[in-house]
Amino acid sequence: MKKLVPILLVLFCSCAGKEKNYQPATDALDAGREYINATMEGDFDKAAFYIIQDEKNKAVLAGIEKSYREKDKEGRQQLRTASININEVKSMGDSSTEINYNYSFDKQPRALTVVKKQGNWLVDLGRN
Repeated sequence: MKKLVPILLVLFCSCAGKEKNYQPATDALDAGREYINATMEGDFDKAAFYIIQDEKNKAVLAGIEKSYREKDKEGRQQLRTASININEVKSMGDSSTEINYNYSFDKQPRALTVVKKQGNWLVDLGRN
């Protein structure tokens, strides 16, 4: 019985929720890339880390997550294995950048605005 307690303690600790420790983006392109990769992989906790935390951005991200979850297995796999094609990065001043991109499996143009707020580069989904 005494040996069972440490085993159960180790098992309990290993099953406990793991704290996600995402690294802040070093520049606008890094923030955009991290956000896009996270949404392509279905990691919406990570994607949320790289957006401005307001109701509009959270609502847009929730819609993107809903669309992702509604895809069939092949559709999600296609996103997870796709490449990001960065077509243009436009600096719109010291604290705002627009990233134009598309996925390797389609050529639909997409745009993302990244802004610097309180020293952090974050995606602003409300601007697009």
